[in-house]
Parts: sequence; C-alpha cells; structure tokens
Amino acid sequence: MTIELTDRTEMASSSELDDMFEQMHIPVGYKAEIVEGTIYMAPQRGTHWETILDIVEHLRTRYPRKRVLSDVRIDFPGHLNGFASDVVALAENATRNDKGRPRYQDIEFVAEVISESTGKNDYGPKKTAYALAEVPVYMIADPYLGRCRVFTDPQDGDYKIDVTIAYGTPVDLTHTVVGITFSTDEFPRD
Repeated sequence: MTIELTDRTEMASSSELDDMFEQMHIPVGYKAEIVEGTIYMAPQRGTHWETILDIVEHLRTRYPRKRVLSDVRIDFPGHLNGFASDVVALAENATRNDKGRPRYQDIEFVAEVISESTGKNDYGPKKTAYALAEVPVYMIADPYLGRCRVFTDPQDGDYKIDVTIAYGTPVDLTHTVVGITFSTDEFPRD
C-alpha cells in the first residue's frame, strides 16, 4: 500500500491505520504499533513492565484508574501514527472518538520506556508526534542509561523544555498539569 501526503504532519485517515492493524499478525509477548507508516514490534521485557507499573502506580495517586492507560492504541498527528504508548494519563473530561478509542487531544501525560529495538522512535518521530499533539508532558524512561528525559511546553511541533533526571532522583511534575512528584528509586536497569 502506497500513500502520499503532501503535509507529513497531517493525520492519516483512521481507516488506513485500521487496515494496517487488522492485517498484522502479532506474536504472543510482543507489542505492535505503527510509527510514520512503519510497523514496529518489540518483545515485552520484565524491566519494561516493572518500569511501566511503577509509573502507573505513581500516576494513580492523582488519576483514577479509567484515566490511566497502557498499550492502548491512540492515533496521533503525522503520517500513519497509531501508537500503543507505554503509559498515558487522560484529562478529567476525556472523551472517545467515533471508534471508541481515546483521543490524543485529551492526553495530559505520556511515558515511553526505551526498548533497544525501538528507542530511536521514542526520541525521534514519537516525540515529534506528541509535540504536534500538544501533549503537555512527555517522559522517556531509559533503563539502559539509567535516566529519564522529561519534555514539557510543546510549541510548533517541538518541546521547549527538556530535562534529564538520573534514576534515583525524583521526577518533579508539580509545575505541570500532572501536578505530582514521583520517585525513580525503584526503576530497574538493563
């Protein structure tokens, strides 16, 4: 399937992404998503899941269960971007699109945990898509380097603030819409 768009920041139709997802055969134990029209599959690892769970547990101090998601498809701005973000926190008044999926416009926080095979997406096209979607807070947890990167203040398709935090140092999001601080002391390393 060849699709041409003149503006790469334009969202592809949901049906194009639906067709791609429906044709996938995802092996057990793998996560799949589409980034800029390319299908990526990564094996789920214990370190990955432990970090996700730790982030979710911290978010649950502020967000009710129904507003915290993990590995749920959300379509984002850009050419064929159907992400299954590791962790998403939704605004209080979040709604669903006509297919029953969460809308990117309602996201307050996204976290991705780096996998060796797909880490370049988290720092590259996914970061761009989150900024274009104006996600207020985007955090990358990197168990290989033992640090988090927190991006805030999305403007013009990029984040204006980029803070690096070593594992063991608290992540202070009190100045953001998230409004909490959480510990990275127990984030596992690879």
